[in-house]
Amino acid sequence: MQLKLSASKLPFAPLLLIAPFFLWGTAMVAMKGVIPHTTPLFMAGLRLLPAGVLILIVAALMGRPQPTGWKAWLWIGLFGVVDGTLFQGFLAEGLLRTSAGLGSVMIDSQPLAVALLSLWLFQERIGLWGCLGLSLGVMGISLIGLPDEWIFSIFGTASEVTIGNWQNLFASGEWLMLLAALSMAVGTVLIRYVTKYTDPVTATGWHMILGGLPLWSVSSVVESQQWQSLVTSDWLALGYATVFGSAIAYALFFYFASSGSLTSLSSLTFLTPVFALLFGHLLLSEVLSTLQWVGVFLTLVSIYLINQRDNLAGQNKHLAVGETANKQQTQLAEASTKQLNPVTVSVRKSESETLS
Repeated sequence: MQLKLSASKLPFAPLLLIAPFFLWGTAMVAMKGVIPHTTPLFMAGLRLLPAGVLILIVAALMGRPQPTGWKAWLWIGLFGVVDGTLFQGFLAEGLLRTSAGLGSVMIDSQPLAVALLSLWLFQERIGLWGCLGLSLGVMGISLIGLPDEWIFSIFGTASEVTIGNWQNLFASGEWLMLLAALSMAVGTVLIRYVTKYTDPVTATGWHMILGGLPLWSVSSVVESQQWQSLVTSDWLALGYATVFGSAIAYALFFYFASSGSLTSLSSLTFLTPVFALLFGHLLLSEVLSTLQWVGVFLTLVSIYLINQRDNLAGQNKHLAVGETANKQQTQLAEASTKQLNPVTVSVRKSESETLS
């Protein structure tokens, strides 16, 4: 894979790379029944604050260094506002105003923004295969999340779909979901700057605390009955989403994002709706349509293309390297010939007389 990270030194590195997206997908399934019983900002804060405290406890036990200096706290604060407060706030509010499928499509389109930002800021090469993979990924999650009749209407095979459906597409919460996707993309890029001044694991914990506090503050003012309707199963679902879907998932994701290819890592976000869809089918008996299965296949192909883009383009690269090496060898040989200067041997007069 293009994810040449320090994870290669960890056991079960491939599983750890996929774990955040598996946990995010399954956490969405766990949260599905909780949303009607609570308020969005309270739920968003609950996913951040306890998870951040848990990460800091584990980081302390591991001996991870704490942030020091105003630059470290400045970057962590910015990281917390963008990836904590804005992302979780937009996501929670958007879920109340849009369908889960369409929301998933818009949230998981953020690898496109990450790829463009990484190209601009870090000169990460996308290439032809990477662009093709990103395009297939967007197509795949669109087939997974959008209603089948919308897809058929694009090709003119579903005349019963009215124009009004498309006119109302962005009339509710879709823009909030798009802002959530952009916030997560910017947060993914920010971790590179954060880790210049502090440890990525402790920074993740502090950013979740600093990002969650404003959410609970606003919730206490504008929301009511945040937890009164929650039952035992809801608290268990919230616990899973907090511990596994936030603490463990975010710690792993931003640990990996602190080095290696952001484009390749972010492309794995396409797996989130796949896991959500599959476990919704297994646990909630949700039925997958043919288009959704096609979307799953395209999503997996897109991730392969993005993460293997350099290997797929390797043949031309090797040829170019070979030609460059031959050219350099020729130039070196010519330079060596030119540097062979004639050697002059001086003979003293006494020696020449002796010889004569």
